[in-house]
Amino acid sequence: MRIGLLTSGGDAPGMNAAIRSIVRTALYRGSEAIGVRGGYSGLFERDFVDLDIPSVGDIIHRGGTILGTSRSEYFTTDEGRDVAFRVLDGYVDALIVIGGDGSMRGALELADRGLKVITIPGTIDNDIGYQEESIGFFTAVSTVTEAIGKIRDTSSAHNRANVIEVMGRNCGDLALYAGVAGGAESIIIPEVPMDLDKVVAKVCHGRDRGKRHHIILVTEGRDAQSITETIEERTGVETRLTTLGYLQRGGDPDVRDRINATLLGKEAVERLLQGEGQGGLALGIKGGLPLAMDLREALNVEKEFRRDLYDAMEMISF
Repeated sequence: MRIGLLTSGGDAPGMNAAIRSIVRTALYRGSEAIGVRGGYSGLFERDFVDLDIPSVGDIIHRGGTILGTSRSEYFTTDEGRDVAFRVLDGYVDALIVIGGDGSMRGALELADRGLKVITIPGTIDNDIGYQEESIGFFTAVSTVTEAIGKIRDTSSAHNRANVIEVMGRNCGDLALYAGVAGGAESIIIPEVPMDLDKVVAKVCHGRDRGKRHHIILVTEGRDAQSITETIEERTGVETRLTTLGYLQRGGDPDVRDRINATLLGKEAVERLLQGEGQGGLALGIKGGLPLAMDLREALNVEKEFRRDLYDAMEMISF
């Protein structure tokens, strides 16, 4: 079997570990692995590369993706998807796509046209509902948690409050998990209506008992600058905004992401060799084990919010 693979959308730590697992499993099983450089855009340029054992050596620990990634506007059109399918049809027997929600929806379009497709969730946002922990998420949580610790050090030295803006936009998991792990006082996320009165009250309570630092995490898209200005104005505590940006996507994947990526890469190849993937198949991790689900159904599963974590943070951070 000739198995194509690509990484698409935002990069996530652990993508290289998944690539390595796919390639080595395919070769072990007597199949070929064909990489597509530059995500879906690489299909239009026919930017393919035969992947062998040396090409994936020493990459399990590296962040980013050796295949590169992009966001292709042309691929979002029916014409672009038709072209992409014609490029792949007959050149590979199946395609494995590693990426987030948008990448998976693109893969479904190819599956609807007749290509065997399996997807592996790779996104630091962890916004894919049918599974629990997408590749890259826990590494990003560790990165943000480490940043919180460093910001707290300087915040304490200057007796300041710090608003820290993190990625996620429509999913607050990154802010929630890192906020709990990093001991944030408040977390402003899309799943919970914003209550600035409560945030201000917490800062004032900490200020009045002599606390020299105040950490507030905000998921991007919530107007962090206005939140920062409001906190300073209403508390009298100097308040600074830090936007972590693409720092959150970088770094070596942690142990959890390397293991999950390895499991899912192997699982994808094995299932293709067993004849699965027609109509699209989504893989993921749940309860620490790989799971498989019809791709269309998987994309319709609503993301479950960890209210228990949020409530624990609210109770403890006063």
